[in-house]
Amino acid sequence: MAMHHIMTQMGLRKRLYTQMEPTARERNGLSPFNLFIVILVLLSFLALALETEPTMGEAWMRAIDVFNVAIIIIFALEYLLRLWVAGENPEYRGVRGRMRYIFSFYALADLIAFLPELLWIIFAPDGAAAQVIMVLKVLRLARLAKISRFIPAFDILGATLSRAGQQLFVTLAMAMALVYISAVLLYFVEGVGGEQQENFASIPRAIWWAVATLTTVGYGDVYPVTPLGRFFASVIAIAGIGMVALPAGVFASAFSDEIRDRETAKLERREKALEKRMDKLEAEREESGTHG
Repeated sequence: MAMHHIMTQMGLRKRLYTQMEPTARERNGLSPFNLFIVILVLLSFLALALETEPTMGEAWMRAIDVFNVAIIIIFALEYLLRLWVAGENPEYRGVRGRMRYIFSFYALADLIAFLPELLWIIFAPDGAAAQVIMVLKVLRLARLAKISRFIPAFDILGATLSRAGQQLFVTLAMAMALVYISAVLLYFVEGVGGEQQENFASIPRAIWWAVATLTTVGYGDVYPVTPLGRFFASVIAIAGIGMVALPAGVFASAFSDEIRDRETAKLERREKALEKRMDKLEAEREESGTHG
């Protein structure tokens, strides 16, 4: 009986694993369980948006609070289930494997998605500080990582950032250097000399103008008024167009390479599967010919 009970549990764990782990599912698309989780995450974001609407009635706010508590409980149960079924993956078997799973990216995202609010509900007093509640609500954004494992676009985005990380870091360093140089120039032209504008009275103040200009946002709240300041501002603004285009080009190139490599890998897997199938058919044909 004990052995039968263990085998039943193992069979249940395997079935749950195929439902909860996207890579273990043979069919394309989301499993019913994961689709339910994705819908809950999206509804939790909708509830977060509605909570900030001052015209919502008190009855609706109470209903949203109950809904949020229900989501926290469901996510907690989901986390425990994922921790249990993770043993189906050889990488996460045993105590060390489970610890490795707990500190993996998606497991941490699952944990952050419910644990802070759950602990607050259990242990915190009724009078909650507004700042604490705000932090807890912001942490709900971690739930976006929960659904990223089901959407290939997020995986492609992460791989692209990893592929182009060094080039993007170089462009970011160049942009930061240009921002600082621009702020220093306008500080000496507009803050120290010229009209001695208060908005350029220090380099940190001038950095705000430099960021707004180099990102081509151009709010217009701060601008140079001297001829020399406007000349430098024009040169800096033109340079800003190039600085914005450079990382965009790097990212687009890396994104294109990532898509091409994935398509190539997919074709190679299909070719290997087809070759195995042909070899199997050939072996069966030879075996049937031998028996004949």
